[in-house]
Amino acid sequence: MERLHSIVSCFQIEGTPSEIKPLGSGLINDTYIVRTAETAAPDYVLQRINHKIFTDPDLLQHNIEVVTDHIRSKYEASGADDIDRRVLRFIPTPEGKTYTVSDGEYWRMMVFIPRAVTREEVTSELSYDAGKAFGRFQAMLTDVPEVLEESIPDFHNMEFRLHQLDEAVAADPAGRVAEVKSLLDAIGCRAESMCRAERMHREGKLPKRVCHCDTKINNMMFDESSDRVICIIDLDTVMSSFIFSDFGDFMRTAACTAAEDEPDTGKIHFNMDIFKAFTRGYIESAGEFLLPVEIENLPYAAERFAYMQAVRFLADYINGDTYYKIAYPEHNLVRTKAQMALLYDMEAKEPEMKAYIDELVAARS
Repeated sequence: MERLHSIVSCFQIEGTPSEIKPLGSGLINDTYIVRTAETAAPDYVLQRINHKIFTDPDLLQHNIEVVTDHIRSKYEASGADDIDRRVLRFIPTPEGKTYTVSDGEYWRMMVFIPRAVTREEVTSELSYDAGKAFGRFQAMLTDVPEVLEESIPDFHNMEFRLHQLDEAVAADPAGRVAEVKSLLDAIGCRAESMCRAERMHREGKLPKRVCHCDTKINNMMFDESSDRVICIIDLDTVMSSFIFSDFGDFMRTAACTAAEDEPDTGKIHFNMDIFKAFTRGYIESAGEFLLPVEIENLPYAAERFAYMQAVRFLADYINGDTYYKIAYPEHNLVRTKAQMALLYDMEAKEPEMKAYIDELVAARS
């Protein structure tokens, strides 16, 4: 822990660190809670940035600073209280940066949010509040005065993901292409439709906005007493994207009735209760700025992300499992089939999704 104390000393914190211990079980960054000895001083979160994934930590932290500063200014202008519980506050070094470098590793510190918890289980009630929170997050950032660059280039670019799959098929390094022909056919026949966001953007019909791009239920903090979302966290992937990124990624993870590696595809369904709850909350808070083309394509957003993840899992399986961690040889193949099963059920329920969205829009007019 001596090294961690040395890293903490690089930041301009209040109080004296009394304890540093691991916090959470994140898969990307190493995270620690830093307790301070003084009652009046806040506690902090120390985090090592995984710069193998986020290869430009300076860009990464710039995006986060732009977003958190902008949201903080909105709360201050509105006279909101308890602002440090509503938006993350990163601690600077004496040089004014929000990260430091130690032995080639990048570290950052932020104020720990007290009296708050994360959730793993998704319910309709939590989904409604999550929809409102992510919609509000986007709404507060519609007037950010600069275009944020991508912290992970082409992260949610469907054309790029399909290109990666094509490259994997052409190379076939693990000799697996023949066994997945039916999956490749199912993906191929949907490719043009699933790339329509990129086409609409080039045609000037679909804007890019500041989005979170990783809208999992555990990427928000809930007040421990009211169970209401108080703060959106894990801002590493905040960047310019289609609003489909935030809507679709939540649907892919939260509204699926089984784990993303469930081998029994008969257990995999699209939960319309979760869809309706999140969509209602999302349109309530984001409806003022969303264009009609964005709203009418929300069912497509859900389908797009199940499809995109299937493409990524299948490309990795064909490449010999070089990206995603696997527990057994067919793991990525099982994941691919699970995502496709979710997609098929989404497609079957698309008329119901569209009808519900039409009801919400009509109620607002």
